[in-house]
Amino acid sequence: MQLAAIIVSLVLIAVGVALFGRAIVQIYRYMRLGQSVPAGSRTNDPTQRTVTVVKEFLGHTRMNRWGVVGVAHWFVAVGFFSLLLTIVNAIGQLFKADWLLPVIGEWAPYNVFVEFIGTMTVLGILALIVIRQLSKPGKAGRKSRFAGSNFGQAYFVEAVILIVGVCIFMLHALEGAQHHVDSYEASFFISYPVVSWLEGLDVSTLQNLTYFFAGLKIATSFIWMITVALKTDMGVAWHRFLAFPNIWFKRESDGDVALGALLPMTSEGKEIDFEDPGEDDQFGVSQVEHFSWKGLLDFSTCTECGRCQSQCPAWNTGKPLSPKLMIMALRDHAHAKAPYLLAGGGKDAEGNEKASEEQLKDVPKEALAEAERPLVGTLEENGVIDPDVLWSCTTCGACVEQCPVDIEHIDHIVDMRRYQVMIESSFPSEAGTMLKNLEKKGNPWGLAKKQRLAWTKEVDFEVPVVGKDVEDLTEVDYLYWVGCAGALEDRAKKTTKAFAELLHIAGVNFAIMGGDEKCTGDSPRRLGNEFLFQQLGAENVATLNAAFGEDDEDESTKKPKSKKKIVATCPHCFNTIANEYPQLGGEYEVIHHTQLLQHLIDEGRLTPVTPVEGLITYHDPCYLGRHNKVYTPPREIIAKVPGLRNEEMHRHKERGFCCGAGGARMWMEERIGKRINNERVDEALSLNPDIVSTACPFCLVMLTDSVNGKKNDGKVSENVQVVDVAQLLLDSVKTPADPAGEAEPADEPEPEPVK
Repeated sequence: MQLAAIIVSLVLIAVGVALFGRAIVQIYRYMRLGQSVPAGSRTNDPTQRTVTVVKEFLGHTRMNRWGVVGVAHWFVAVGFFSLLLTIVNAIGQLFKADWLLPVIGEWAPYNVFVEFIGTMTVLGILALIVIRQLSKPGKAGRKSRFAGSNFGQAYFVEAVILIVGVCIFMLHALEGAQHHVDSYEASFFISYPVVSWLEGLDVSTLQNLTYFFAGLKIATSFIWMITVALKTDMGVAWHRFLAFPNIWFKRESDGDVALGALLPMTSEGKEIDFEDPGEDDQFGVSQVEHFSWKGLLDFSTCTECGRCQSQCPAWNTGKPLSPKLMIMALRDHAHAKAPYLLAGGGKDAEGNEKASEEQLKDVPKEALAEAERPLVGTLEENGVIDPDVLWSCTTCGACVEQCPVDIEHIDHIVDMRRYQVMIESSFPSEAGTMLKNLEKKGNPWGLAKKQRLAWTKEVDFEVPVVGKDVEDLTEVDYLYWVGCAGALEDRAKKTTKAFAELLHIAGVNFAIMGGDEKCTGDSPRRLGNEFLFQQLGAENVATLNAAFGEDDEDESTKKPKSKKKIVATCPHCFNTIANEYPQLGGEYEVIHHTQLLQHLIDEGRLTPVTPVEGLITYHDPCYLGRHNKVYTPPREIIAKVPGLRNEEMHRHKERGFCCGAGGARMWMEERIGKRINNERVDEALSLNPDIVSTACPFCLVMLTDSVNGKKNDGKVSENVQVVDVAQLLLDSVKTPADPAGEAEPADEPEPEPVK
């Protein structure tokens, strides 16, 4: 047995190491097929990036949000890397059954570590196996996060980990039996009962058991290595290696997820100058090789865990988009097409083949066939990504927020949309009306700019306007950016008037633009019309900079000494001005209206005194919550309003569920599956609330439409309201008048400590 185990093991080790080395080179070459990225954008602040990798791996910062799954995976992941020396130990034991590692072989702390981590790795993988079985699609269907994942590959990996873990445990116990552990039994605090049983066996049996388990451990480990080396698109295995560089090269060096701003359009690693684009500039992505190398790395890193899929509003309402399945399709396509691209294949702008027949003669037929597939196309066209998949995305960010290996799904979706919109002019027809209105009138509804100020005539106080009532914004504390919806949409105008009145009551010195402002460009940018976003954004930045006046510059920073403060009621405007206008030269301090209102309450400038009775549930707007991490202010405002009883929906904060309006979906019809806003409202109504509250005009429209529809169908009480938190606060701040016309005295609330 010993000789056979030695021969088989050495052969497997030699083949495994050789093939694995080849696979690493192959993957590196595959990644280099992608486009370059702007210099330094993925390598800045290397120290912080390294800290982020260590923190995300050792802390399992995403996985641990999932309770027992995160803990179990932590032990499996840590065991995989920290117990590598047990392979060396097993090789030595093949030649000499009682062999120990030099120096540390009899060191108690090392043995305790092996004992504990080895055992917990076995228990961890057993837990994950059980969880996978309980979560199999079966009757759950689309509700299973594993729907569409490669179960055969997962079973193989799980079996390998379980077998290796058992071998580590048994070899450690055999080591204790052969070395008589009476003097250092603490090193075997878990396996000691097994050690005691093994000590009753004769030496020959102990040796043969050692050869068996050592050979099994080595054979299993290197059969796994050979298998994954031959299948470089096996994400469930390769993620344990590729996750480290994928996290290190993530978009944000500080460790934040790729949400908030979209990246500027680039071609060959350089930002496109939309005022004078190059003749060869690539607009968006039409072939898999047009993705950046980081995009190709993203695809290969996907572990098929399905956390993105389980949180996706499109997938949860019967639409074809699953972020996981999309990334898997792009990965499989990229790997299948790679031999063709490595041989020099590719298409020019006119669709002509760039490589000669001689260059492509040795390319496998499968790779040539893969090269003919359109990246975006229907099933009949043999497309890699179906158009309905592409246009189902609301860019809510749930996939990016939940992904444990930092895949940047939204960036890739928008890159594909950019090509479809700007080159192919292929997008849902309803969105065309929105684009035309933006081009002609500067707002999605196509209304005249004078109507932007119409709401100011509906309040009983003066609303200062820049250029009319104030010369420029240096005279005020805040510019209130009302936004298109806040100025033009009837339901959103209620929020606008409520917020303006609250600012007036609090004595905040503010002003609004005079109607020359345009849409910030959030919807066209996320639809894929980068050119229109650039145009609208450049005009707004010029208008804003003029309105803020010429501030003196700090010589050391070359930035204005005075801060340019903007407050917005729309999270989409807030996100665009704060996070994307710096790409266009607009540097401003931007806050959301809930943040300012919370501040004014804390300062005592607004005091909620009148009770607003009822049960309330709050809906997190995606572009306020996940994209900008503003969760607390709206909830603190609600908590300060007397009479309200707040109850959270099942999906809230980081796991909040989209209203369906983001990603330009506000302007497109939902023709597939259940409407996303109905799904969200059903969840809210399951709590039997009196009030559904939010802090976004888009969310307000979507939730109100759904609630009103259910009222018309008699499925919900007519008393259920959908309101912005600013409206709630105003109702509580304003005291009701008594019959004599004087305000009723209100009990002063006890002051709360400032947090």
